[in-house]
Amino acid sequence: MAKTKVSYATGRRKSSTARVYITAGKGKITVNDRDVNEYFPHATLVLDLKQPLTILGVDGKYDVKCFVNGGGYTGQAGAIRLGIARALLVAGEDRGALKVNGMLTRNARAKERKKYGLKKARRAPQFSKR
Repeated sequence: MAKTKVSYATGRRKSSTARVYITAGKGKITVNDRDVNEYFPHATLVLDLKQPLTILGVDGKYDVKCFVNGGGYTGQAGAIRLGIARALLVAGEDRGALKVNGMLTRNARAKERKKYGLKKARRAPQFSKR
């Protein structure tokens, strides 16, 4: 059996971490051993994570296998998107097109921690004059 070249990369978003493996194939995407359309409840999330493949025009050229944990669906989709973009670089795809479209930049926004004396991160307790 001939060995196929596997490109590996990780992506993170909020509290989600995705391990992405890309091989030459027909465009099948699996997330945690389930089909991507079965795993994510909204089609917009699927479109979002497919963006790096669409930008390069290689939708049907690679099979993507992801293992993701932590966070919710939005964070997981963002983590997979970054992982796919990084794995495509390892596979030898065009860096410029991905960079221009912001696919290689990690979205650093995360939930701000709660501070003592406050109800939430910035929400102060209700103030009463009298």
